[in-house]
Amino acid sequence: MTDDRVTQTPHTTVIERRGGGGGVLIGIAVLLVVIIGAYFLLVRNDSEVAKNNAITSAAKSVESTSDKAGAAISGEGK
Repeated sequence: MTDDRVTQTPHTTVIERRGGGGGVLIGIAVLLVVIIGAYFLLVRNDSEVAKNNAITSAAKSVESTSDKAGAAISGEGK
C-alpha cells in the first residue's frame, strides 16, 4: 500500500479596497453648500442691520424736526 500524502500550504488572501473618491467629492460638495449658505446668511444679517440703522436715523431726524416745529409754533423757540 502506498501512503497518500496531503500537504496543506497556508495562503494569504489580500483584499484591496479602492474607492473612486465619491465620498470625498460628496463631502467637499456639502462643505461648499454650508459655506455658501453661511455667507448669504451673514450678508443678509448685515443688510438687515444697515436697514434698521437707517430707519432709526430717519426716525430721530423726524423727531428732531417735529420738536423744532412744535417749539416754533408754541413760541418757545424765541
